[in-house]
Amino acid sequence: MLKQYRLKDYNFRLVLWLFALSAIGVLLVGSAEASLQPRQFGGVIFGLFIMVLVSLFDFSWILNFAWIIYAANALILLAVIRLGNSANGATRWISIGSFRFQPVELSKILLILFFAYYFMKHENDLNQPKTLIKALALLAFPLSLILLEPDLKNTITVAAIFAVIYFVSGLSWKYIVGVLIVVIPLAVIFMAIVAQPDQHLIRDYQRKRIMAFLHPDSEEYTDDTTQQNNSVIAIGSGELSGKGLNNSDVSSANKGNFISEIQTDFIFAVAGEELGFLGSAGIIILLLLIVLECLLVGLRAKDLSGRIICCGIAALVAFQSFINIGVATRMLPNTGTPLPFVSYGLTSMVSLFIGMGLVLNVGLQTKISLDAEHPGRRGKKRRSDRYPESGRSYSLRREGRR
Repeated sequence: MLKQYRLKDYNFRLVLWLFALSAIGVLLVGSAEASLQPRQFGGVIFGLFIMVLVSLFDFSWILNFAWIIYAANALILLAVIRLGNSANGATRWISIGSFRFQPVELSKILLILFFAYYFMKHENDLNQPKTLIKALALLAFPLSLILLEPDLKNTITVAAIFAVIYFVSGLSWKYIVGVLIVVIPLAVIFMAIVAQPDQHLIRDYQRKRIMAFLHPDSEEYTDDTTQQNNSVIAIGSGELSGKGLNNSDVSSANKGNFISEIQTDFIFAVAGEELGFLGSAGIIILLLLIVLECLLVGLRAKDLSGRIICCGIAALVAFQSFINIGVATRMLPNTGTPLPFVSYGLTSMVSLFIGMGLVLNVGLQTKISLDAEHPGRRGKKRRSDRYPESGRSYSLRREGRR
C-alpha cells in the first residue's frame, strides 16, 4: 500500500512540466471566462495534491483490486445512463448538488489500470485467440455504455488507448495487420453510409459535424463550420507573439464571443490569439514533454503492468491533445474534447492528475531503484545468468553424466 521512497527518485521534471502547463491553463481560462479562473486554480491545486497522494501508493497493490475497479467503472457508467443529466441530446454528467461529475473521464484511467492487470496476468499467452477474445469482450461492455450516452469521440479514444496498450503488451504483428485489413474497408463503408441523409448509424448532429468537415464550403453546414473557421482566424490573428492576455481588442474572437465553449473545446484558439505562435508552440512542446516523460518512465518500469500504465496515460494525453488542437485548427471534425491540463473541466483535470500520480509511482519503483534498495542481489546471479552459453553447456554436461 503506502511505501517509503527516496526523494531523489521522484520525477520532479514531470511535475515541473505539469505545473507549467496547468499554470498556463489557469491564465487562459481566466482570459476566456474570468469567473471560472478561481475554480480552475482550485482544481489545479486539488489535482496536484491528489497526484502526490496517489504517487505514494504502490501501483502493484492497487492492481490487486483490478476486478473491483472494473465493476466500479461499469457501475458509474451505468449510473450516467440511468441518473445522468441530459444536454444537447447527450447524457454524460451526474450532478450531486452543485457538483457536476463526468464519469467517462475517470473511466479512462480505471480501464487503463484494469487492462494493465489483465495483460500482466496473461503476459505469456497474450497472442492466444482465447485471451484476445476475452480482452475484447471486457472492453466491449464499458465501450458500449460510453457509446450509449452517446459519446462517440470518447468511444474512439478509449478504443485507441486499448489498441496502444495491447500493442505495448506484446500483441503479434499478424493480428495488427489483420485488424488493419478489416478496419480500413469498414471505415470506407462507414463513411459512405454516413454520407446518406437517412442513415441510422450515428446521431444527426454527429453526421452534420462530419459532413461539415468534409464539405466546409457548403452552406448547408454553415452552423457547424462557423466555430472552427472563427477559431482558425483567432489563432492566425495572434501572429508571432500574440495580442496579450486579457487584451481589449475589439476584433478579438475571445472577447467578441465569436466562439462558444472557448474555455474548454476551443481553449487553443485563446492561446493562439493571445500568446501567438510562440505561446501555442510552448503548449504543444509541454504536452510533448509530458508524453515523452511518461514513455521514458514506462521503459524503466519494474514490470509489464507499470509499462502499460505509463504508455496508457501517455496515449490518453497524446490523443486528447491531438483531437483538441486538430479541431481548433480545422484538421478534424468538431468534437468536445478538452485540452489536457489547459481546458476548463475539473473532472478531466483531476482524472489526468490521478493518472500522472500513477506514472510517478511507477517511476519510484523502477528496476534501477529496486537494485539500489537490494544491492546484494546484483552479485548473486547464477552462472547461467552471467554466462548463458557456458551455463547451458555446463547443464548439458551434467545431464550427460547422469
